[in-house]
Amino acid sequence: MSAPLRVGVVGLGVISRFHLAALVASPDWDLAAVCDLDPSRIAGPPPGAAGYTDHTRMLAEAGLAAVVVTAPNDAHARICADALAAGVAVCVEKPLALDLAEGEALAALSRERGVPLSTAFHRRYNSGFAALRERIHGREVREVTVRYLERIEEHAGDDTWYLDPQRCGGGCVADNGPNAFDLVETLLGRAEVTGARVGYDSAGVDRRADIALEAGGARARVLLDWSHPGERKDVVVRTADGREWTADLLAGRPAFKESLWHEYEGIAADFARRVREGRVEDASGVSALRLVGDAYRAAALGERVGP
Repeated sequence: MSAPLRVGVVGLGVISRFHLAALVASPDWDLAAVCDLDPSRIAGPPPGAAGYTDHTRMLAEAGLAAVVVTAPNDAHARICADALAAGVAVCVEKPLALDLAEGEALAALSRERGVPLSTAFHRRYNSGFAALRERIHGREVREVTVRYLERIEEHAGDDTWYLDPQRCGGGCVADNGPNAFDLVETLLGRAEVTGARVGYDSAGVDRRADIALEAGGARARVLLDWSHPGERKDVVVRTADGREWTADLLAGRPAFKESLWHEYEGIAADFARRVREGRVEDASGVSALRLVGDAYRAAALGERVGP
């Protein structure tokens, strides 16, 4: 078996615990360093891991093969670019960057340096979604509906930047949209936005969205909600034979965020394969940013929708 790859994690906010647990549990990875701007978050780093408050210093000193970036969305482009320039492979939380231009620049840098860059779309590794893909294999898909409904305040914890459109890149479309769009494109291939309605709160944060897409002759619909009581995340597929197939992404894991543990194990395993095989580019991150931008533009062509 190959020796574990040295990896660092940049950003120790609410989602980092899932990455950290997956990396520590994996034989593919040696968690060598963690980094956060807040010194209190690195006061007790995982065993064997050095703590840093400056990611550039971590990249220079820690001897890393790879980094996982879980910092706020507005920091993604800068941290990823620094890592790629240093020859360190990157797995970054979705979205890849704040907008398509930033994402395309990162993809170009990844190709130029020959360094792997991937985006962590955790829902594609969900066991229920994997079972759905098996059930519909070989069938002609006519329609896909993805529902991604939650109350964002329950999920963001102390990471208040989620509710700052300048730091998040928007609201539910910018942050949850990429996961939903990735599920559509995993099933159907490259998708195009055909229409969108987006609802904003008084602070200008988009809290609800209904987005229509087309891909490969099939239709898709993405429903997003950041004000939903409780949580509902599922995928419904209708095939040409008239049958309907459903994957409840939370089924069998009723505890809050319980489904994420196995999904992030999938991310860690896939990222290790990418690094070992030298697979440089993951086009899905850029594609998700394209769809986010197209959804906002399609909605802007219509009337701005209130809460």
